Amino acid sequence: MPEKKTFYITTPIYYPSANLHIGHALTTVMADTMARYKRIKGYDVWFLTGSDEHGQKIERTARGQNIEPKAYVDNIVASFKKLWSRLNISFDDFIRTTDERHKKVVQYIFKKIYENGDIYKSEYEGWYCTPCETFFTERQLNAGNCPDCGRSVELIKEESYFFKMSKYQDQLLEYIEKNPDFIQPVSRRNEMVNFIKQGLEDLCVSRTTFDWGIPVPINEKHVIYVWFDALTNYISALGYGTENDELYQKYWPADIHLVGKDIVRFHTVIWPTILMAAGLPLPKKVYGHGWLLLESGKMSKSKGNVVDPNVLIDKYGVDAIRYFLLREIPAGSDGYYSEEALIQRCNTDLANDFGNLVSRTVAMVDKYFGGIIPEGNVSGEFDDDLKSLAAKVPVEAENFIENMDFANGLASIWKLINRANKYIDETMPWILAKEEKEKGRLGTVLYNLLETIRISTILLIPAMPLLPAKVSEQIGFDFSNSKWDDAKAWGLIKPGSKVSKKEAIFPRIDPKILEFKPEVKTVEQVNVSEMEPIKEEITIDDFAKLDLRVVEVIHCEKVEKADKLLKLEVKLGDEIRTIVSGIAKYYEPQDLVGKKVVLVANLKPAKLRGIMSQGMILAASTKDDLEVLTINKNLPIGSKVK
Repeated sequence: MPEKKTFYITTPIYYPSANLHIGHALTTVMADTMARYKRIKGYDVWFLTGSDEHGQKIERTARGQNIEPKAYVDNIVASFKKLWSRLNISFDDFIRTTDERHKKVVQYIFKKIYENGDIYKSEYEGWYCTPCETFFTERQLNAGNCPDCGRSVELIKEESYFFKMSKYQDQLLEYIEKNPDFIQPVSRRNEMVNFIKQGLEDLCVSRTTFDWGIPVPINEKHVIYVWFDALTNYISALGYGTENDELYQKYWPADIHLVGKDIVRFHTVIWPTILMAAGLPLPKKVYGHGWLLLESGKMSKSKGNVVDPNVLIDKYGVDAIRYFLLREIPAGSDGYYSEEALIQRCNTDLANDFGNLVSRTVAMVDKYFGGIIPEGNVSGEFDDDLKSLAAKVPVEAENFIENMDFANGLASIWKLINRANKYIDETMPWILAKEEKEKGRLGTVLYNLLETIRISTILLIPAMPLLPAKVSEQIGFDFSNSKWDDAKAWGLIKPGSKVSKKEAIFPRIDPKILEFKPEVKTVEQVNVSEMEPIKEEITIDDFAKLDLRVVEVIHCEKVEKADKLLKLEVKLGDEIRTIVSGIAKYYEPQDLVGKKVVLVANLKPAKLRGIMSQGMILAASTKDDLEVLTINKNLPIGSKVK
């Protein structure tokens, strides 16, 4: 059996000055999704994350709280690991720069480069930003402040060791030119090339004004300065420079260092030149993703505008948060976060499109075939179009994901999900079910829908690792050993297997969850003169002729070329009915899905815009506004309204 291809991916090691926010979660979820994707593609994957725990900033913060730096970082690192567990991050190793295994490798590579003549001792004077752990020259300052974070800097003069980074400027430019994929996306590569061409200066790699760090092996009055220490984690975790370097031999060079765009410079200038000086291979790719921005700008602990991912997980669930982060950030560009956008994504993509597809399909198999998956051997119109798209989407998604473009990768998968929902409308299974002679065709339609769900679920495994188990419970297919290529095959669902109706995979989220002070209209706000006159009296017997029932809206869309009309599919017992309603001015389709409304169930069907409407939903209205009557208590579908 041929040996598996290897794939090594890393996140930055995060700084434990405070708990992580949703921006850190973005990077780590992206890396985890790529790692999971490569695993189901058959690769031997190694996925590294960790914590960068040394430096003056940590020392000052800990001392300010009257605790030792190690005790301070221990508590915060524990919170990192808890968050990664909650987000289902499948890392293979977690490296801490306080680990003894890391210290030994940092000292080993420092001494190696020193003995090669590329580290020397001198005196340093420069402007230092403690939060960024970075020195700047006078010309690099922005109005006298740090050019990266805007905070004040301090002039520091001390004896230091320097790395001859300037020596490797031309070699680095040549490497980037010969390896155009080394820095991605292209915009980051162009930025770094321009930066390098301005001239590299030698790098300060030790400090003497604090002692929270790894001692310089040739002079223990010095500690190794943060970036030389931190960046080495990518090989210290693999055992480089030790007797146990099997992981290094197997996985280095890294396939992808995934980082935020603000630290691309350190990973594409400092780290490669350190490796060149040590005579080691460079990573294959450094990918700098964009920021997750708020309306107030970049998230910052100092601004107090960070979003806690733990709170979001508690409210919306893990897979929903992972999906939003991956779907909302364009490849290489910045994206914007708001809780309103998160709810919109959850309701539209997850609840309406995917969750509803599963619910409707399983419900119809249960109703028309007693829950037993039928044969799919009576082809008909629309089948080829669905199958053709099902064959194209895995390849298209694969191409996007390989280039770290998760947003478009997921969008391509949703093409298939949305096509399947349209396929239901085109084939109208509820009409086929009325004719015994169409039983075979009905079975094929439902089989095709189940296959589409199976394929879509496999493609979503890297992004939403909890999803397959939930889908498996409903469609009876075991995803535990699924590979990516299984999504390229048609017909793996076994006829005769049983489906099982369960709760909605993605329950719809009421946007009112964000409202703290809901508006309450009082009697005094109603303009009585505009009230429609009350009609003539009827008897109780007249009213009894109406059969009003509670139904659930399971699908809703606008009627083409009809600005006022929405087409709803509602569930009434085991029956699914189509209703055409003139409420498009007041509701977006996604606003109604999942709502329980009141239906006039015994109204004679009528054709509107070519669509047979099987009832009418009740609404209250004025000349300017309208509100559909909804049921807020958890009354069963089919309950009678009296």
